[in-house]
Amino acid sequence: MDIIKAVIPAAGLGTRFLPYTKSLPKEMLPLLNKPAIQHIVEECLKSGVNNFIMITNKSKYALEEHFDYNLELELILKEKDQEKLLSGIKKIIKASRFTYVRQYEPLGLGHAVLMAKHSIGEKEYFGVLLPDDIIIHEQPGLDQLIKIAKQEKASVIAVQEVPAECVSAYGVISIKKQLTPKLFQVSSLVEKPSQKDAPSNLAIVGRYVLSSKIFNSLEEIGTYAQGELQLTDAINHMAQNGEKVFAYKVQGTRYDIGTPIGWIKAIIGTALQNPSYAGQIREFLSELDTPQSFMFNNSKNISNKEL
Repeated sequence: MDIIKAVIPAAGLGTRFLPYTKSLPKEMLPLLNKPAIQHIVEECLKSGVNNFIMITNKSKYALEEHFDYNLELELILKEKDQEKLLSGIKKIIKASRFTYVRQYEPLGLGHAVLMAKHSIGEKEYFGVLLPDDIIIHEQPGLDQLIKIAKQEKASVIAVQEVPAECVSAYGVISIKKQLTPKLFQVSSLVEKPSQKDAPSNLAIVGRYVLSSKIFNSLEEIGTYAQGELQLTDAINHMAQNGEKVFAYKVQGTRYDIGTPIGWIKAIIGTALQNPSYAGQIREFLSELDTPQSFMFNNSKNISNKEL
């Protein structure tokens, strides 16, 4: 089974980041030296996936422009012998194929995934990656799921253990059978259960490998759904109707950049894992304990021209 396509739902309004997101997509928030969405695409490419169906809205043209050539800028950089500044993104563009599908109304994650139906083959498996979740590991998170999907010939969702007091913020799996310490067959999924009603502490995080049969489930539950169409409900529908669904404890550090505080933590965390930034960030954090000394030391680095 070849898995070469990924659906990236990126049509959200990003209201938690207003007014920043009034004019720029949340997915273009910088995470070190590249926008967050580029981290997602790079994870896919490292997992052997190079065909992207990006679900957007009318205000997300910046995403299309980022994953496209800019000949004028490239010419300017060439004249200044700075072509290497765009070498990374140019490699991504050359290696990838992007399709953009507009979601006209914010009708839920399930609806966003359903918008990709005509880009997925009838018996095809595909990835779904939520841009709010950044997973850092030597083996990409999506690649971990792809290996399980091929092994079990079934849909796989990523899960991580969360504290009991946090389960009400997630979709949570009910375990039918545990196959290994990291792999579980799912009997059902519960969206945002109370702590006392949670069937486990294994919460769904933003990585999936799904069978194209998910579209049948989305369409069926969509006939009686009120309000938003949820992907969790459709996966639950598959599990309840004879389709095997597995959950895998995805390995790596996960950052939820869906809120400003999560984004700040992700910047600090990824910087500490990056040799180019780690030393300076550790020094900066240690200096925060002595703010007066920090301000004095940095004032010496400000030239008269900068003042």
